[in-house]
Amino acid sequence: MRWRWRLRGEDGYRQAMPLSRRTLLAASLAVPLIGTARADTYPDRPIRLVVPFAPGGNADLTGRVFGEALGQRLGQQVVIDNRGGAGGAIGAEQVAKASPDGYTLVLGSTGTFLVSPRMTGSKPPYSLANFAPVALLSTSAMVIEVTAKNEIKDWPAMLAYLKANPGKLSIGHPGNGSSNHLAVLRLQQALGVRFNTIPYKSNGLALNDLLAGQIDAVIDQVPASIGHIREGRLRAIAVTTAKRARELPDTPTLAELGVTGFDAATPIILMAPAGTPAEIVAKLNATVNQSLSDPAVGQRLNELGADTEAMTPQALGAMLQREDAGIVALEAAGLLKAQ
Repeated sequence: MRWRWRLRGEDGYRQAMPLSRRTLLAASLAVPLIGTARADTYPDRPIRLVVPFAPGGNADLTGRVFGEALGQRLGQQVVIDNRGGAGGAIGAEQVAKASPDGYTLVLGSTGTFLVSPRMTGSKPPYSLANFAPVALLSTSAMVIEVTAKNEIKDWPAMLAYLKANPGKLSIGHPGNGSSNHLAVLRLQQALGVRFNTIPYKSNGLALNDLLAGQIDAVIDQVPASIGHIREGRLRAIAVTTAKRARELPDTPTLAELGVTGFDAATPIILMAPAGTPAEIVAKLNATVNQSLSDPAVGQRLNELGADTEAMTPQALGAMLQREDAGIVALEAAGLLKAQ
C-alpha cells in the first residue's frame, strides 16, 4: 500500500490517505497518453529549420521549398535560420544540442552529419547518434563548372591543365567535409591530380567569387547553378553522378569521360535532435512525403534539377549507417584528415 498526503479543512490539517492499486494502474496507463496528446497537437508554435549554410546554395534553396510546403500542411510557420560555417558543422551542432521537442530541425547532406564533424581538428562536436533521422528531401547531382570566359572548354582540357599545373587550378566548395569537398578528394585520388581547394560557407558565396573571376572553378549542386548555366554565365564541364543530370542532358558524366565508376551525389536530409518523440518524427516524415507528392513541389524541385524519393525514418537511418561506415573506411585510408 502506498500513501499520499492530502489537505483537509481550512486549518490545513493533512491526513495520509492510501493509494489503491486501481488508482496507481490508472495513473500508469495515463502516462503514454501524454506523449500522444503532444504529437496530436504538434505543432502549436513556429518551427525553426536550421540551414547550416549561407543563403543561395543548394541546401538553402531546398530548405525554402520544404519550409513553405511543411508550413502550409502543419499550419505553423517554418522559419529558415541560416547558420553557415565549417561545412555545416556550426549549425548542425546547435541542433544536436537543442531540445528534442520537434521545434528545432536541421537539414544537410551526408557530409554535414558524417564528415564535417570529423574535420574540426579536435573532438567531433557531434555524431550521427545525436540526431533522429526524419526524411529524405531530395538528391542532387553535382557539376564541375567554370565561367563562360574561361579558356578551359571541356573536361579533357581541365584534366590536361591539372596534370601540367598541380595545385594551381582553384575550385570552390561549401566547406571542408561537404559532399562537394569529398567528391573533389575522391577525384584527386582517382586521377592522381591536385586542385587548389577553396572552402566557403556556402556555394552561393563560391559562385559569387567564380562569377567575379576570383577562382577558376566550382563544384556545385545542379539546382543551385542551373540558372547561371542556362543563361550562359557558367559552362558545365562534367557532372558527378553515374547518369547524366536530367537538367543537363548535354553535359557528360565523369564516368563517361574516363573516371571509371565515379558516382557522387548530394542527398538533402531532414534531421531532428536525438530523443525527439517517435510520434513527432513520424508526423514530420508523413508531411514531407505528402509534400513530395504535391505537383507544385515536384515542379519546383524539377526546375532545380533535384530528384526525390519518399523514405521512412528507419530506411533513412539505415542508409546513413552505411554511409558512415564508408566514411570510417576513408578515414582509415588517410583520405579524410582534420583541417
